[in-house]
Amino acid sequence: MAEYKSQIWRINVCEQTLKHEPIPEIWRRLGGRGLLARILVDEVDAMCDPLGAGNKLIFAPGLLVGHMLSSTDRISIGGKSPLTGGVKEANAGGRTGYHMAFMGIHALIIEDMAKEDGYWVLHLSLNGAKWEKADYITGLGVYDTAPKLLEKYGDKVAIALIGPGGEMRMKSAGIQNIDKDRIPSRIAARGGLGAVMGSKGLKAIVFDQAGGQKPAIANPEAFKVAQKDYTTSVMNHPQSVTYRDYGTAAMAQMTQRFAALTVRNFSRGTFDNVENISGETLREFTLTRGKPSDPAHACMAGCTIKCSNVFGGRTARSSSRR
Repeated sequence: MAEYKSQIWRINVCEQTLKHEPIPEIWRRLGGRGLLARILVDEVDAMCDPLGAGNKLIFAPGLLVGHMLSSTDRISIGGKSPLTGGVKEANAGGRTGYHMAFMGIHALIIEDMAKEDGYWVLHLSLNGAKWEKADYITGLGVYDTAPKLLEKYGDKVAIALIGPGGEMRMKSAGIQNIDKDRIPSRIAARGGLGAVMGSKGLKAIVFDQAGGQKPAIANPEAFKVAQKDYTTSVMNHPQSVTYRDYGTAAMAQMTQRFAALTVRNFSRGTFDNVENISGETLREFTLTRGKPSDPAHACMAGCTIKCSNVFGGRTARSSSRR
Protein backbone atom coordinates (compact mmCIF):
# COMPACT_ATOMS: atom_id res chain seq x y z
CA MET A 1 0.00 0.00 0.00
CA ALA A 2 1.26 3.46 -0.92
CA GLU A 3 2.33 5.79 1.86
CA TYR A 4 -0.41 8.12 3.10
CA LYS A 5 0.08 11.60 1.69
CA SER A 6 -1.76 14.73 2.75
CA GLN A 7 -1.95 17.77 0.47
CA ILE A 8 -3.69 21.05 -0.15
CA TRP A 9 -6.39 20.70 -2.80
CA ARG A 10 -6.99 24.02 -4.58
CA ILE A 11 -10.08 24.51 -6.76
CA ASN A 12 -10.43 27.42 -9.19
CA VAL A 13 -14.12 27.71 -10.09
CA CYS A 14 -13.43 30.11 -12.97
CA GLU A 15 -11.07 27.75 -14.80
CA GLN A 16 -12.65 24.62 -13.27
CA THR A 17 -9.26 23.24 -12.29
CA LEU A 18 -7.88 21.26 -9.37
CA LYS A 19 -4.29 21.57 -8.16
CA HIS A 20 -2.60 19.39 -5.56
CA GLU A 21 -0.04 21.33 -3.56
CA PRO A 22 2.36 20.44 -0.76
CA ILE A 23 1.35 21.71 2.67
CA PRO A 24 3.28 24.85 3.65
CA GLU A 25 5.28 24.21 6.80
CA ILE A 26 3.42 26.95 8.70
CA TRP A 27 0.12 25.12 7.97
CA ARG A 28 1.28 21.58 8.64
CA ARG A 29 0.52 21.41 12.36
CA LEU A 30 -2.75 23.28 12.05
CA GLY A 31 -6.20 21.87 11.34
CA GLY A 32 -9.83 22.91 11.53
CA ARG A 33 -10.52 26.49 12.61
CA GLY A 34 -6.87 27.25 13.34
CA LEU A 35 -5.92 26.34 9.79
CA LEU A 36 -8.83 28.30 8.33
CA ALA A 37 -7.76 31.47 10.12
CA ARG A 38 -4.15 31.03 9.01
CA ILE A 39 -5.11 30.53 5.35
CA LEU A 40 -7.38 33.58 5.40
CA VAL A 41 -4.66 35.74 6.93
CA ASP A 42 -2.10 34.46 4.43
CA GLU A 43 -4.19 34.55 1.26
CA VAL A 44 -7.32 36.71 1.51
CA ASP A 45 -7.41 40.51 1.36
CA ALA A 46 -9.23 41.70 4.47
CA MET A 47 -10.98 44.37 2.37
CA CYS A 48 -12.33 42.01 -0.31
CA ASP A 49 -16.01 41.55 -1.11
CA PRO A 50 -17.11 38.42 0.80
CA LEU A 51 -19.22 37.41 -2.19
CA GLY A 52 -16.62 38.37 -4.77
CA ALA A 53 -13.70 36.69 -6.49
CA GLY A 54 -11.24 37.68 -3.78
CA ASN A 55 -12.83 35.62 -1.02
CA LYS A 56 -12.04 31.94 -0.57
CA LEU A 57 -14.19 29.14 0.77
CA ILE A 58 -12.13 26.68 2.82
CA PHE A 59 -12.92 23.20 4.12
CA ALA A 60 -10.50 21.92 6.76
CA PRO A 61 -10.81 18.74 8.84
CA GLY A 62 -9.11 18.59 12.22
CA LEU A 63 -5.84 16.76 12.75
CA LEU A 64 -7.53 13.81 14.50
CA VAL A 65 -10.26 13.20 11.92
CA GLY A 66 -10.43 9.62 10.69
CA HIS A 67 -9.27 7.91 13.89
CA MET A 68 -12.65 7.15 15.51
CA LEU A 69 -12.15 9.52 18.41
CA SER A 70 -15.49 10.68 19.76
CA SER A 71 -16.60 14.07 18.39
CA THR A 72 -13.42 14.67 16.36
CA ASP A 73 -14.62 13.59 12.89
CA ARG A 74 -16.05 17.03 12.22
CA ILE A 75 -15.49 19.59 9.49
CA SER A 76 -14.61 23.27 9.77
CA ILE A 77 -15.73 25.50 6.90
CA GLY A 78 -14.57 29.07 6.65
CA GLY A 79 -14.09 32.25 4.67
CA LYS A 80 -14.64 35.96 5.00
CA SER A 81 -18.17 36.28 6.37
CA PRO A 82 -20.75 38.18 4.29
CA LEU A 83 -22.72 38.61 7.52
CA THR A 84 -20.01 40.19 9.70
CA GLY A 85 -17.17 41.06 7.33
CA GLY A 86 -14.74 39.17 9.56
CA VAL A 87 -13.02 35.81 9.68
CA LYS A 88 -15.62 33.07 10.01
CA GLU A 89 -15.42 29.39 10.89
CA ALA A 90 -18.56 27.24 11.05
CA ASN A 91 -18.36 23.68 12.35
CA ALA A 92 -20.48 20.65 11.49
CA GLY A 93 -20.72 16.93 12.10
CA GLY A 94 -21.52 14.35 9.47
CA ARG A 95 -19.28 12.59 6.93
CA THR A 96 -17.45 15.41 5.12
CA GLY A 97 -14.40 15.67 7.37
CA TYR A 98 -13.99 11.88 7.51
CA HIS A 99 -13.97 11.54 3.73
CA MET A 100 -11.57 14.44 3.31
CA ALA A 101 -9.10 12.88 5.74
CA PHE A 102 -9.16 9.54 3.91
CA MET A 103 -8.61 11.38 0.63
CA GLY A 104 -5.54 13.12 2.04
CA ILE A 105 -7.09 16.62 1.88
CA HIS A 106 -5.42 18.75 4.55
CA ALA A 107 -7.51 21.67 3.31
CA LEU A 108 -9.76 22.31 0.32
CA ILE A 109 -9.44 25.91 -0.90
CA ILE A 110 -12.08 27.12 -3.35
CA GLU A 111 -11.30 30.40 -5.07
CA ASP A 112 -12.23 32.88 -7.83
CA MET A 113 -15.69 33.19 -9.45
CA ALA A 114 -17.50 31.15 -12.09
CA LYS A 115 -17.42 32.50 -15.66
CA GLU A 116 -21.17 32.17 -16.17
CA ASP A 117 -24.37 32.06 -14.18
CA GLY A 118 -25.75 28.75 -13.00
CA TYR A 119 -24.75 26.09 -10.54
CA TRP A 120 -22.45 23.09 -10.60
CA VAL A 121 -21.88 19.89 -8.70
CA LEU A 122 -18.19 19.39 -7.97
CA HIS A 123 -17.27 15.71 -7.59
CA LEU A 124 -13.92 15.10 -5.88
CA SER A 125 -12.21 11.73 -5.75
CA LEU A 126 -8.71 10.30 -5.85
CA ASN A 127 -9.06 10.43 -9.64
CA GLY A 128 -9.43 14.21 -9.57
CA ALA A 129 -12.29 16.68 -10.02
CA LYS A 130 -15.37 16.42 -12.21
CA TRP A 131 -17.81 19.24 -12.88
CA GLU A 132 -21.44 18.59 -13.73
CA LYS A 133 -24.23 21.08 -14.30
CA ALA A 134 -26.69 21.25 -11.41
CA ASP A 135 -29.72 22.50 -13.35
CA TYR A 136 -31.79 19.52 -12.21
CA ILE A 137 -31.35 20.42 -8.52
CA THR A 138 -31.05 24.20 -8.68
CA GLY A 139 -33.71 25.82 -6.52
CA LEU A 140 -34.36 22.69 -4.48
CA GLY A 141 -33.97 22.49 -0.72
CA VAL A 142 -31.28 20.26 0.70
CA TYR A 143 -33.70 17.51 1.75
CA ASP A 144 -34.89 17.20 -1.86
CA THR A 145 -31.40 17.58 -3.31
CA ALA A 146 -29.44 15.04 -1.25
CA PRO A 147 -31.42 11.93 -2.34
CA LYS A 148 -30.92 12.86 -6.00
CA LEU A 149 -27.17 13.20 -5.49
CA LEU A 150 -26.95 9.94 -3.56
CA GLU A 151 -28.82 8.17 -6.34
CA LYS A 152 -26.40 9.60 -8.91
CA TYR A 153 -23.11 9.19 -7.05
CA GLY A 154 -23.85 6.28 -4.71
CA ASP A 155 -24.60 6.13 -1.01
CA LYS A 156 -20.96 5.81 0.09
CA VAL A 157 -20.05 9.44 -0.58
CA ALA A 158 -20.07 12.53 1.61
CA ILE A 159 -21.87 15.64 0.41
CA ALA A 160 -21.74 19.34 1.34
CA LEU A 161 -24.55 21.34 -0.27
CA ILE A 162 -26.62 24.50 -0.17
CA GLY A 163 -30.32 25.25 -0.54
CA PRO A 164 -32.16 28.23 -2.02
CA GLY A 165 -30.85 30.52 0.73
CA GLY A 166 -27.26 29.99 -0.39
CA GLU A 167 -28.23 30.30 -4.05
CA MET A 168 -29.85 33.68 -3.29
CA ARG A 169 -26.71 34.79 -1.39
CA MET A 170 -28.66 35.28 1.81
CA LYS A 171 -26.16 36.43 4.40
CA SER A 172 -27.16 33.90 7.04
CA ALA A 173 -27.22 30.86 4.72
CA GLY A 174 -25.38 27.76 5.90
CA ILE A 175 -23.78 24.72 4.27
CA GLN A 176 -25.43 21.37 4.99
CA ASN A 177 -23.55 18.08 5.26
CA ILE A 178 -25.02 14.58 5.20
CA ASP A 179 -24.65 12.50 8.36
CA LYS A 180 -23.99 8.79 8.83
CA ASP A 181 -27.65 8.13 7.99
CA ARG A 182 -27.30 10.10 4.74
CA ILE A 183 -29.54 12.91 5.98
CA PRO A 184 -28.38 16.47 5.08
CA SER A 185 -28.94 17.75 8.60
CA ARG A 186 -25.45 18.70 9.78
CA ILE A 187 -25.12 22.41 9.10
CA ALA A 188 -22.13 24.71 9.16
CA ALA A 189 -24.61 27.35 10.16
CA ARG A 190 -23.03 30.63 11.13
CA GLY A 191 -21.61 33.56 9.22
CA GLY A 192 -23.31 33.10 5.84
CA LEU A 193 -20.87 30.61 4.33
CA GLY A 194 -23.71 29.10 2.29
CA ALA A 195 -23.85 32.43 0.46
CA VAL A 196 -20.10 32.23 -0.19
CA MET A 197 -20.55 28.74 -1.64
CA GLY A 198 -23.38 30.05 -3.79
CA SER A 199 -21.19 32.92 -5.00
CA LYS A 200 -18.69 30.32 -6.23
CA GLY A 201 -21.41 28.72 -8.37
CA LEU A 202 -21.44 25.49 -6.37
CA LYS A 203 -24.68 23.77 -5.46
CA ALA A 204 -22.94 20.75 -3.97
CA ILE A 205 -19.53 19.18 -3.40
CA VAL A 206 -19.40 15.39 -3.46
CA PHE A 207 -16.46 13.76 -1.66
CA ASP A 208 -15.76 10.17 -2.74
CA GLN A 209 -13.01 8.58 -0.66
CA ALA A 210 -13.07 5.23 -2.51
CA GLY A 211 -9.53 3.85 -2.47
CA GLY A 212 -8.45 6.26 0.24
CA GLN A 213 -6.35 5.51 3.30
CA LYS A 214 -6.68 6.11 6.98
CA PRO A 215 -4.49 9.05 8.04
CA ALA A 216 -1.10 8.02 9.35
CA ILE A 217 -0.20 7.96 13.05
CA ALA A 218 3.43 8.42 14.06
CA ASN A 219 3.18 6.11 17.09
CA PRO A 220 0.18 3.74 16.77
CA GLU A 221 0.73 1.99 20.11
CA ALA A 222 0.91 5.22 22.08
CA PHE A 223 -2.14 6.45 20.21
CA LYS A 224 -4.17 3.37 21.21
CA VAL A 225 -3.40 3.99 24.87
CA ALA A 226 -4.37 7.66 24.57
CA GLN A 227 -7.49 6.76 22.59
CA LYS A 228 -8.69 4.40 25.31
CA ASP A 229 -8.08 6.98 28.05
CA TYR A 230 -9.78 9.71 26.03
CA THR A 231 -12.86 7.60 25.29
CA THR A 232 -13.20 6.56 28.92
CA SER A 233 -12.92 10.15 30.09
CA VAL A 234 -15.51 11.37 27.59
CA MET A 235 -18.01 8.62 28.41
CA ASN A 236 -17.69 9.12 32.16
CA HIS A 237 -17.85 12.91 32.14
CA PRO A 238 -21.13 14.16 33.68
CA GLN A 239 -21.75 16.53 30.79
CA SER A 240 -21.47 13.67 28.27
CA VAL A 241 -24.05 11.69 30.24
CA THR A 242 -26.34 14.72 30.23
CA TYR A 243 -25.96 15.15 26.47
CA ARG A 244 -26.75 11.47 25.86
CA ASP A 245 -30.03 11.92 27.73
CA TYR A 246 -31.08 15.37 26.58
CA GLY A 247 -28.99 16.32 23.55
CA THR A 248 -27.37 19.70 23.03
CA ALA A 249 -30.59 21.32 24.23
CA ALA A 250 -29.40 20.42 27.74
CA MET A 251 -27.40 23.63 27.49
CA ALA A 252 -30.54 25.75 27.75
CA GLN A 253 -31.06 25.31 31.49
CA MET A 254 -27.33 25.44 32.22
CA THR A 255 -26.83 28.65 30.25
CA GLN A 256 -29.87 30.14 31.95
CA ARG A 257 -28.16 29.63 35.32
CA PHE A 258 -25.12 31.48 34.02
CA ALA A 259 -27.38 34.31 32.73
CA ALA A 260 -25.70 33.78 29.39
CA LEU A 261 -28.60 32.98 27.03
CA THR A 262 -28.64 35.14 23.89
CA VAL A 263 -32.04 36.70 24.56
CA ARG A 264 -33.38 39.77 22.76
CA ASN A 265 -30.33 40.28 20.58
CA PHE A 266 -27.93 39.67 23.49
CA SER A 267 -29.55 42.41 25.61
CA ARG A 268 -30.62 39.85 28.24
CA GLY A 269 -29.05 36.68 29.55
CA THR A 270 -32.16 34.86 30.76
CA PHE A 271 -35.39 33.70 29.16
CA ASP A 272 -38.64 33.58 31.14
CA ASN A 273 -39.93 30.47 29.36
CA VAL A 274 -36.68 28.53 29.18
CA GLU A 275 -38.40 25.37 30.43
CA ASN A 276 -40.35 25.21 27.16
CA ILE A 277 -37.14 24.93 25.10
CA SER A 278 -35.12 22.84 27.52
CA GLY A 279 -33.58 19.47 26.82
CA GLU A 280 -35.87 17.89 29.38
CA THR A 281 -39.00 19.13 27.61
CA LEU A 282 -37.65 18.21 24.18
CA ARG A 283 -36.78 14.67 25.32
CA GLU A 284 -40.20 14.10 26.85
CA PHE A 285 -41.97 15.27 23.70
CA THR A 286 -39.63 13.39 21.36
CA LEU A 287 -40.23 10.09 23.13
CA THR A 288 -43.99 10.40 22.54
CA ARG A 289 -43.52 10.42 18.77
CA GLY A 290 -42.05 6.99 18.14
CA LYS A 291 -39.40 6.07 15.62
CA PRO A 292 -37.46 7.54 13.88
CA SER A 293 -37.55 10.10 16.71
CA ASP A 294 -34.52 9.63 18.94
CA PRO A 295 -33.23 11.84 21.80
CA ALA A 296 -29.73 10.28 21.66
CA HIS A 297 -28.44 10.15 18.10
CA ALA A 298 -24.84 10.13 16.82
CA CYS A 299 -24.37 12.25 13.71
CA MET A 300 -21.09 10.51 12.88
CA ALA A 301 -19.72 7.02 13.33
CA GLY A 302 -17.82 6.44 16.55
CA CYS A 303 -19.28 9.33 18.56
CA THR A 304 -20.04 8.22 22.12
CA ILE A 305 -21.77 11.42 23.22
CA LYS A 306 -24.78 11.19 20.85
CA CYS A 307 -25.93 14.73 21.51
CA SER A 308 -28.11 15.02 18.41
CA ASN A 309 -31.91 14.85 18.50
CA VAL A 310 -33.96 13.23 15.74
CA PHE A 311 -37.47 14.66 15.72
CA GLY A 312 -39.82 12.55 13.60
CA GLY A 313 -42.49 14.02 11.36
CA ARG A 314 -46.19 13.30 11.02
CA THR A 315 -45.67 9.64 10.19
CA ALA A 316 -43.75 9.16 13.42
CA ARG A 317 -46.45 10.97 15.36
CA SER A 318 -49.24 8.80 13.97
CA SER A 319 -47.21 5.66 14.57
CA SER A 320 -46.65 6.61 18.22
CA ARG A 321 -50.37 6.86 18.77
CA ARG A 322 -51.00 3.26 17.79
